[in-house]
Amino acid sequence: MAQVVRVETGGDIPAAVAVVRLDRPPMNALNAQVQVELRAAAEQVTADDAVRAVVVYGGEKVFAAGADVKEFAGQGQEEMMRVAGRLSASLSALAAVPKPVIAAVTGYALGGGCEVALTADFRISADNARWGQPEILLGIIPGAGGTQRLPRLIGPAKAKDLIYTGRFVGAAEALEMGLVDVVVPAERVYPTALEMAAKLAQGPALALAAAKAAIEGGLDGDLASGLRLESTLFAALFGTADRAIGMESFIANGPGKAVFTGTPR
Repeated sequence: MAQVVRVETGGDIPAAVAVVRLDRPPMNALNAQVQVELRAAAEQVTADDAVRAVVVYGGEKVFAAGADVKEFAGQGQEEMMRVAGRLSASLSALAAVPKPVIAAVTGYALGGGCEVALTADFRISADNARWGQPEILLGIIPGAGGTQRLPRLIGPAKAKDLIYTGRFVGAAEALEMGLVDVVVPAERVYPTALEMAAKLAQGPALALAAAKAAIEGGLDGDLASGLRLESTLFAALFGTADRAIGMESFIANGPGKAVFTGTPR
């Protein structure tokens, strides 16, 4: 069985950047194999200290057009309880990558494909891309984070609009509602994502991981709990080499000149 999700490094990919590439033509539908391999890819880039930023990419024509409906259609409630857990765990592993993650979206990001993009920290969209959560049109709801990550990103009213109607939105509307962060011509999506990832990969890896943990953890609780989490992570960074490098460089040369190592001490 051919691999359908690959972790790519080297070549034209900038140093310290990994690309998680979806490769199940024609539409990168998220069947069981894609789900298992996507989770494995997330765990691989998490464990690899040489990787400091990640791009998730589906290719020049399509990001991912949702779940494999033919695979789902014959399954009942009992079977789907198991399948839904696997699907959710797969995308949660990608969301938990403690490094900057950028989704580079061309063509369609629909259903499960939109949910994959929602796990990223940033979403770069082709100007002709189409976004949506059309599961309601099948008589179901999003099952891989759409009802949770989407309202946290764009607010509950806008999320309900997309989820209740199942309508597709273009890149301009997706940008306006905050679903995407950058819109570029289709041929610039992948290079733009690599450029952003390369810049982030030069940052202090442990501080970036702490910032991500603080923001994501804070969104799941009350303000007081979030502030306690922030304080703990903030103080912990004073035991890292990058904190010393950053502060020494700032005092000597001003901001933005530090060369970070990404090491604990």
